Amino acid sequence: MSTAESRIVKGTETTTRRYPIGAELVAGGVSFRVWAPGRNRLSVVVGGAGEQPLPPGEGGYFEGLVAGIGAGSTYGFHIDGDGPFPDPASRFQPEGVHGPSMVVDPRSYPWGDGAWPGVRIKGQVIYEMHIGTFTPEGTWAAAEMHLPALADIGVTVIEVMPVAEFPGTFGWGYDGVDLFAPTRLYGSPDDVRHFVDRAHALGLGVILDVVYNHLGPDGNYLTCFAPAYFTDRYENEWGEPFNFDGDDAGAVREFFVTNAAYWIDEFHVDGLRLDATQQMFDASERHILLDVAQTVRRAAGHRQTIIVSENEPQHVRLLRDEAEGGFGHDALWNDDFHHVVRVAATGRTEAYYTDYTGSPQELVSAAKYGHLYQGQWYRWQGKTRGTPTFGLGPERFVTYIQNHDQIANSGRGERLQRLTSPGRLRALTALMLLMPSTPMLFQGQEFAASTPFLYFADHKPHLASAVAAGRQEFLGQFPRIATAEMRHCLHDPADRRAFDACKLDHGERGRNVEAVRLHRDLLRLRREDKVFSAQAPHALDGAVLAPEALVLRFFGADGDDRLLLVNLGGDLPLTPAPEPLLAPPEGGAWRLLWSSEHPDYGGGGTPRPLPGRPWPLPAHATIVLAPEIAQP
Repeated sequence: MSTAESRIVKGTETTTRRYPIGAELVAGGVSFRVWAPGRNRLSVVVGGAGEQPLPPGEGGYFEGLVAGIGAGSTYGFHIDGDGPFPDPASRFQPEGVHGPSMVVDPRSYPWGDGAWPGVRIKGQVIYEMHIGTFTPEGTWAAAEMHLPALADIGVTVIEVMPVAEFPGTFGWGYDGVDLFAPTRLYGSPDDVRHFVDRAHALGLGVILDVVYNHLGPDGNYLTCFAPAYFTDRYENEWGEPFNFDGDDAGAVREFFVTNAAYWIDEFHVDGLRLDATQQMFDASERHILLDVAQTVRRAAGHRQTIIVSENEPQHVRLLRDEAEGGFGHDALWNDDFHHVVRVAATGRTEAYYTDYTGSPQELVSAAKYGHLYQGQWYRWQGKTRGTPTFGLGPERFVTYIQNHDQIANSGRGERLQRLTSPGRLRALTALMLLMPSTPMLFQGQEFAASTPFLYFADHKPHLASAVAAGRQEFLGQFPRIATAEMRHCLHDPADRRAFDACKLDHGERGRNVEAVRLHRDLLRLRREDKVFSAQAPHALDGAVLAPEALVLRFFGADGDDRLLLVNLGGDLPLTPAPEPLLAPPEGGAWRLLWSSEHPDYGGGGTPRPLPGRPWPLPAHATIVLAPEIAQP
């Protein structure tokens, strides 16, 4: 189309938009709307159509329609003669963060999930996935091929690590800069849609990890449009914090709630995982975290959604309803449980593991109450940590023994099976998957993947050096890693070999059948056993049996209880046994329902309990007992 054939129509008089920002297909062309307060002139440069000025509107917005162009058109913005810059609300960046934006037609994808009801937090098993390393190809299409295997073992929700466009050719995604644009590295926007559609067809939900606390250091053009996107009133660990409560904050808040709605609406994702919410600063009467949550619910319509938050200070206000002064989120990540398990499995109490002993009592308390720190003094940080969790259902806490951060923070990216014994790992896996909280697996965990998960980020040389130095400084809090010999072993995050080393080998799913059976059988037990599947509040008690052993009793209806016995120490004769939680149901006895020491999982076998006789609890094992009622 020639420049002469393009035209601008001021405002929205002849356009109908779905969102307040970005480029949208409308009757006759593409409607553009961008916030740039304080700027005098703003024009859109469309590939093949030349440059067209956008008239200013109210509130610092520039808006207008370019006729005769459509999906696939590339464009950028000139601001007071500078640029062109990518659209802050770009739907796709085919050439990366510094290239032009592309117009996308979300209505062209033929969705097949019209009957999909969405997901709620109760009953879910989450699986954290990094698209770039989940398969050797590192694409949505390749990842989609393995979804049936995840559904088969009992996963119900995929939690995808951030996919907003980021600089370079590989990275974790937490340094994204184009929050509306799924990265071109993994495929097209329709590839994202097809992945979600296929997941829904298999009964799997999909939630997306989003970063609303900072942008990456390369490719962030927001200040070219409006410095007011950011604020200097707060200190952020990773960069400039967003302006959610200062002058011109209304448009900034609009940007983020629109982003939340966009992923739910245009990609049919089933919710969000919000990264590091403690770095989302807002002193407004109405917190941005509440606005995001309510926007997600509205955008989903009839579909149920999940909002999971990471909050290092463990403030359960995020889980309370608005009427209670809360933000209405569904669940919080539970680092306390991970840290206790890590210490119990490895004996290492360095750095942020300092305030945990790995004791059976800590494991019992985590099973009963979620977070362990609920306002007590936290020595590592030199302050109190957490708020009370009482009254919240157990499903509100996402528990894990591995995730992307914690594997990478081992220095060499080693998975837990490299750091503990096989028996302990099976026992702790069983504890996590049968507890009433919401369990989460990290990609490859279900087949004991041998690949590491390292921190990797492809940046320009000056940034890469700074990132590598910062990573070394961060890992220096671990005395073992801070040694000269270990520092010599640390990888360079910008080295592509680090990224490639993390790509899963799905052939291990067939070779490590014992690990797959363990996870499949445990998740089947969790799903099909009415006591474990109930996730009932206040239906669990526990006790310490020995320095490395504990019992959890799940109370079912009419005495149909379950005992979960975890022994991380040596063989333990349960005699004497002055612990009421071990008592069998009246008139009956306990029978063995499941054991992590079954040979199918690589174990050495489990003696059956004999009524009225002493019974040894095997070393490094988790055992499940159920009532065996004597027949009259």
